[in-house]
Amino acid sequence: MLLPPPLPTCPGPLTRKCAPVASAGLPAVVAVGMAAAAAAALPGGLRAPPAGLGAGGRPEPAEGSESLFVVLGAGFTALSHPLLYVKLLIQVGHEPLPPTIGRNVLGKKVLYLPGFFTYARHIVEVDGKMGLFRGLAPRILSSTLSTVTRGTVKKVFPVEDMEHVSNKDDVKTSLRKVLKETSHEMLMQCMSRVISHPLHVISMRCMVQFVGREVKYSGVFSSIGRIFKEEGILGFFVGLVPHILGDVVFLWCCNILAHFINTYAVDDNFSQASVIRSYTKFVMGIAVSMLTYPFLLVGDLMAVNNCGLRAGLPPYSPVFISWVQCWRHLSAQGQLFRGSSLLFRRVSAAARFPID
Repeated sequence: MLLPPPLPTCPGPLTRKCAPVASAGLPAVVAVGMAAAAAAALPGGLRAPPAGLGAGGRPEPAEGSESLFVVLGAGFTALSHPLLYVKLLIQVGHEPLPPTIGRNVLGKKVLYLPGFFTYARHIVEVDGKMGLFRGLAPRILSSTLSTVTRGTVKKVFPVEDMEHVSNKDDVKTSLRKVLKETSHEMLMQCMSRVISHPLHVISMRCMVQFVGREVKYSGVFSSIGRIFKEEGILGFFVGLVPHILGDVVFLWCCNILAHFINTYAVDDNFSQASVIRSYTKFVMGIAVSMLTYPFLLVGDLMAVNNCGLRAGLPPYSPVFISWVQCWRHLSAQGQLFRGSSLLFRRVSAAARFPID
């Protein structure tokens, strides 16, 4: 029996750049489609076909490939922006529409909060269709900086200089190669996160202005000046630590788990072993991204906390001294996965949402 062709996956250790977007709580079909687009948005050095041979007989990437992937990444960022916009408003606890009564699979009546489509329709009613793209410009710039940074790091530390995992390796050798490759990916991810985070903060703050109808952050350059004046240089890096921790935990857990599953659970004699291995990375990406979602939530909340916007002040959020305090508060409220689902959002008993 033939298995379907493998889903789009990265050719090396899985990173958040090419991981499935399961953290958005999307249905499998949408998640797969967005994962494919995300894989297409990888830096040129990761997926560009060779145009010729360089020094030492190594393939050189096609000229202009990095620019192409920057453009593709910007396009994917624009297309996915309404999803991220709605998710952020849910993360900060903004519920402008009352819950509705529905039934679960057992037929019991439960309260459901509006899903993505209902929420997006409300935004269109308030701000028009272009309102769904509030904060898009700094987000595209952030994505572009991240892609360029990853490409630059790859040129400084070429992946071609590293040994790749082979089925012929023994256990110790293959594990050593996985650790080395994951360390390389971690370096790229951390560098790109640090460089692009200031624009990520600006994008988050532009979007949450929908809550209080503010116009404090109206442009990239004016926002840079305002943050520097009010919060100093550290204001551009609020929420950076939980984001980096989430990236690191995701990388190591996903790659190590996928390696051991492929090594000990998949038999090389099986005719579809390579296909199953590609699915392993995909499934691990979904599972691990859900487990690390709280880091994403805490990082986004800290980016808008106590910045002068209604979404970062009571009753939406206490003023947090650190991201650890934010984590503990969400944990105590049972809200560490708030915003992880965009379709079926059941009201929990511990939920405390300000209803406008």
